[in-house]
Amino acid sequence: MRLDKFLKVSRLIKRRTVAKEACSLGRVRINGRIAKPGSEVKIGDILEIKFGDQSSRYEVLDINETVKKNEAAQLFKKL
Repeated sequence: MRLDKFLKVSRLIKRRTVAKEACSLGRVRINGRIAKPGSEVKIGDILEIKFGDQSSRYEVLDINETVKKNEAAQLFKKL
């Protein structure tokens, strides 16, 4: 699955356009490497998202095309 779509589906970032912009600006890393919006996300990948001076890390647990809002948190684990 594309990184920008995963960020939107998992509700880590609310809108896909915002997710795409964050990736384009180099604020998102997959396994320590700067990721583009079209980078593939796989189960077990470690995502690092920087907004301002805050940095959050997440492990991808599952990948689904569509998820209900209350089930979105099951797609990742905060590290």
